[in-house]
This record gives sequence, structure tokens and C-alpha cells, in this order.
Amino acid sequence: MPDPAMPEPAGALSLSLLLRNLPGAVYRCHNDGDWHFEFVSDGVEKLTGYSPAAFTARPGLAFGDVIVPEDRAMVQGAVALALAQGRSYQITYRIRTAGGEQRWICEQGALNLLGGPPGMLEGFLSDFTRLKQADQLVLEQASFLQRARDAIIAMDMQSCISYWNHGAERLYGWSAQEARGKRFCDLLSDRRESYQEAFAHTLHEGEWSGELTHMRRDGSAVVTDTRWTLLAADDALGAGQKILVIGTDISERKLNEARIFRLAFFDHLTDLPNRANLLDHLRRALLGSARTRKCGALMFCDLDNFKFINDSQGHAAGDLLLQAVARRLEHCVREADMVARLGGDEFVVLIQPVEDSRDLAAGQAETVAGKVVAALAAPFQLGELNCSVSVSIGVVTLCGTQDTVESTLRQADAAMYQAKAAGRNTFRFHDPAVQAAWSARAELERDLRRALQRHEFVLHYQPQLDRTGRVIGAEALLRWRLPDGQLRYPGEFIRVAEESGIIVEIGSWALRTACAELARWQRVPETAALSMSVNVSARQFTEPGFAAMLEGIFAYTGVQPSGLKLELTESLVITDFTHTAHTMATLKRRGVSFSLDDFGTGYSSLATLRKLPLDQLKIDHSFMRDVLTDQNDASIVRSIIALGDSLGLQVIAEGVETTGQRKFLADAGCHMYQGYLYQRALSAEHFMQYARGLH
Repeated sequence: MPDPAMPEPAGALSLSLLLRNLPGAVYRCHNDGDWHFEFVSDGVEKLTGYSPAAFTARPGLAFGDVIVPEDRAMVQGAVALALAQGRSYQITYRIRTAGGEQRWICEQGALNLLGGPPGMLEGFLSDFTRLKQADQLVLEQASFLQRARDAIIAMDMQSCISYWNHGAERLYGWSAQEARGKRFCDLLSDRRESYQEAFAHTLHEGEWSGELTHMRRDGSAVVTDTRWTLLAADDALGAGQKILVIGTDISERKLNEARIFRLAFFDHLTDLPNRANLLDHLRRALLGSARTRKCGALMFCDLDNFKFINDSQGHAAGDLLLQAVARRLEHCVREADMVARLGGDEFVVLIQPVEDSRDLAAGQAETVAGKVVAALAAPFQLGELNCSVSVSIGVVTLCGTQDTVESTLRQADAAMYQAKAAGRNTFRFHDPAVQAAWSARAELERDLRRALQRHEFVLHYQPQLDRTGRVIGAEALLRWRLPDGQLRYPGEFIRVAEESGIIVEIGSWALRTACAELARWQRVPETAALSMSVNVSARQFTEPGFAAMLEGIFAYTGVQPSGLKLELTESLVITDFTHTAHTMATLKRRGVSFSLDDFGTGYSSLATLRKLPLDQLKIDHSFMRDVLTDQNDASIVRSIIALGDSLGLQVIAEGVETTGQRKFLADAGCHMYQGYLYQRALSAEHFMQYARGLH
């Protein structure tokens, strides 16, 4: 019988009959979250296997107890949301019957739906199991989905695949049986972040479309044009939610697009960027230079005798030569830079604007241009044909906001013609000032190499004396004697020698010459005890074979290494301490001693000095110049002397030119001197006379 609390119409018997024959159950319960029915019709027994009395008795069975645990929170949340929004609710969820069977229930309800007492939840429960099964059957077995060429996949909210059509099998390689139950993101996703973005967008917006790269079973990649759609059996956040994925293979289209791009922006013969590509990158580089104030360069390269080879050997040989030139050019630049072919035998190198000044950019361009000239000067083997070409290069620096694409190319082209006019197989800068500076530098570098070949370098020796005025040694100083007899001093050429690397060869010559002279001293009783100080550049000292090279000099000259003192700079000690310390220790075992040159001008710490096998500190002449008038210089000199004394090191001062300076040093505790007060640097013969005369 119906609950007395239900409204009793005139035809009570008809209402009771109607409730018993409904394909579901009518219910009423308090809106207090306990899920105990005040009334439920007889149909609840057919749905759940429990009688109405089981739910209405006190204490009785709460309907929430028969809802499967996984769905309870969802049901409570959906009801609460609907009531908060003042609307009815419709929810699909699962229950467990008295017999242990799982069924799907569709519940529709609202506050006071049937006109009962205020505050009552009233609604209708119906069996939704067959419809849910039919929905799954339609999704998995519909023939038109299976016949589709596209990959059609369904996955749940945990990314687990529940449907996989024949199109997916063909595209990805896994069968439906293998794919079902696997996580979509684990099976197919090449980039997890792309999958997560698509998933989140689909949940928020209901759909997503775009391109994704997926992985096939064989490990190959496939690009798909993909559409994701959020599906649900009802409006609420029910358990039936799925994401339908439809993917179309666009790999061939993407490949064709890439081919079209290469045809439009790359040279078909050399595979280098073409003119259009270069102009775009040059425009970007100029804009970047104007924005960041960084500097780069553009190099216009033209093969000098290509036309002769192309005409005499045929176009096929010319094409092979251009391809070979392109590969060599690519090996001359950094990864960020660009090599492009304008057409014919004209190539362009774009050095990206990353340098802080025009001079640095010009230096980098000179390095690259030198590599290009050298690389293309080597013969080319083209099948059975052996040929040679040279290249003329015009260089323009990219700086500031005044440059345009057209003006930059025009200036580089003009500089290239200057290189041809200068005899070809060389490079020229467009900027007159830069051109003049780098031309002078290049000329000086060539002269230094010629000077080595022609034996134009000489060593002069400046005496080093103790407090009594006795000569105790000398420093070997490099001089360059020009063919006209004029002497050039290191300040005029040593920087170029360092930057070009020629200093290594010059330094080796200086060590051989100095050791030979020292061996000569050691054979004369009056000079046998003298020491020879030789400056060694950082670049030379860090050469891997430096110690072995010096051993060869010892063997060749017969010199006693105990008389040799190598002067090292503070910058060498700081920049490569580990290698420096190892090499010093190796040579120290052979009896060589070490002086730290120009001490006080760098940043050597006491801890650094204590770890090195030093014998002497040398006070730089820059401190001695104003030691009597500048209190700071005076303090520095006193500190150096005190530091040397505390470490047990000799201290010698260079640049001693007056008796006042010498007295200051003596009063401070320094008793070894070198400078014009005593003698300038002398030739080998004059030094021997001077040293023997003082003895």
C-alpha cells in the first residue's frame, strides 16, 4: 500500500495500481544527506532486490548503501549542485542489487517534484542497464565506424582505451584487442605535454582539434590531424563520460609541405639556403642588431676562376664543384651562422650579431674569412678531375640601426670587388677604417712570419744586479731587426703575435736562442753562475708539448737547466691553474726556476701563490714609475716585498731608473734590481763584456 504521507487522490486504488506497475520506483526522502526514504514505491524491489520496507524502516537501509562506492561521491555532488542551482537533476550511476548483480540506474528528481511536504526530495528511479549496454554495443560494433579510413578511438577519463576501430589498427599497428585497456597517453603519445594540453582543453571546452605526432607500433612517427570530443550519456558528471578521438594521417601532406618549403627557400643544387631565405634571415639579423646593439657580419664570397672550370670541364663538373664548395663553407662557420647560395658561383656567409662591439665582430669575420680562403685553396677531387679554385671575399659588419638589407648586400659586394682588385684569393672589409686596421694587422702578421723565416728576430739581454752592483743574471728581451737595421720592440707586434698564434713559434725560437747563449755563459768562469730569465707567453706555456719541447732544447744546447728562469704572467696562473702547476712541477724537477712577472697587476691570491713552485716575484715597472710620488704605488711595492719575504721568495724590481727608486727599494727590503739606472738591454757580445767587466 502507498505510504499515508503520499497525497491520496480520489481514485486511491488506481494510484496504487499505477505505482505497482511503473517500470521503476517513485521515492521521497528528506534533504539531509542520509539517503533514508520516507516513501518508495513497490518498483524498488524489482530494481534492487530489496523490499520497500527495507528502505523505509527505522533504522533501515539507506539507498546510498546500494550505490557502488565508486559512484557515491559523484551522485552526491550532482544532487548538491542541482539543488544549489535551483534545478532538477538527472543522474546515471551503478548500484549493487541484493543478489550481487550490478545495474545502471537513471534517477530524475527535484525538491517537491510531486507536490509533497516542503523540503522533500522527490523523484523517479528507472533501470538504465539495457540502454547502457546498447550504447556500448553501438560504439564498439557499428559497421560504419569500422569501415572508416580514419582512426576512431574512445577512451575514458583515466585515458584507458575502450574502443579502437580498424582505421586505428591500420594507422598505428596495434589490434583492437591489444589496444583496449591500454592508456592512450602511454600507447601513442610522443610528447606528453601535447597530450595533456589536448586532454585538459577537451574537458574544459568539450572539444579540441589540432595536429599531434603519435608513435606507431614499429616505433615510427605519424602526424595526425586530430579531433577530440567529450561524450556523455547525460548532462551530469556521470560515469558514462568518454572522449572520442578521430585522427587523420597527414604525414604525407606534412612531407609535401616540407618539400615545398625546401623548394621555395633552399637551393636545389647545393641544398644551402637560397636568396629568399638569406634575405629573410638578414632582415631578422639587422632588426636583432638594432634591438640588442650586438654586432655581426656579412661575407660575400665569389669564386675567382669558376667560369674557366665550368666552361672547360662542363656544367656537370661545375655543379660538382659548387656542391663541394658548399660543404667546405659549412665547415668554416659556427652552427648559428648561415651559408647561402645567391646563384652562380656567389655564396654569402651571415655571421649572427652576437658580439659586443664592431671590432669583435670584425675579428670573428676575419677568422671565418681566413678559414674560407684556406679551405677553398685546397684542391678539389671531383671524380677523376682534380681542380683548384680561389675565392674573393667582401666583408661588412652589421651594427646599429642604419643598415638595410639592400645596403648591406651592396657594401659586401663592393668589398668583394676590392678583394678581387687586390689580387684575389683574399678578403677585404667595406668599412674604410676597419679595412685599414685589419689590412695593417694582416700585413704585420705576414711580416712576422717572414721575419721568422729570414731570422730577423734577435735577443738582447738586460742585466740584473744585486745590492752590491754585481751582475747576477739577465732577462732575455725580444727585438725585431728590420732589413734596414731598424729595431722594433715587442710593444709594436707582440699582441698580433699572440692573437695569430705566431707567438708559439717565436717563443720556441727565443727559448732555443736564450738557452744556447746561457750554455755559452756557463762555459766561461766569470759568467758561469749567471741566470737567464726568459718570458714565456700563456699560449706557449699551455701547449701540450711545452715541457717536452724544452727538454729537446736542453739536449740540443747542452745547457744546465738550473741556470734558466722562466717568467710567467699572473693571467696565465689564474686562467689555467691546474695545467700551469703541473707543467711547472715537471720542469722544476729538471732544475728550472720560475719568476712571476708583472706581479701586482693581476689578481693572484696568497693561496694561489703558495701552491705554485715559484722562486721569485717581479715588481712591475708600472709601479716603479711613480713609487716616489704616488702613495698607492709605494704601498703596493712595500706589500709585494713583504709578501715575498713571508713566502721565502726572491723579489726583483724592474724599471729601476733613479737612485731614489733604488734607495726606496733597498729601505723596503728589496735588493735585486733591473733597469736603466744600471744598463739598457745589450746584444749578446756587449752583455758578455759588461758582465765580465763588472766581475
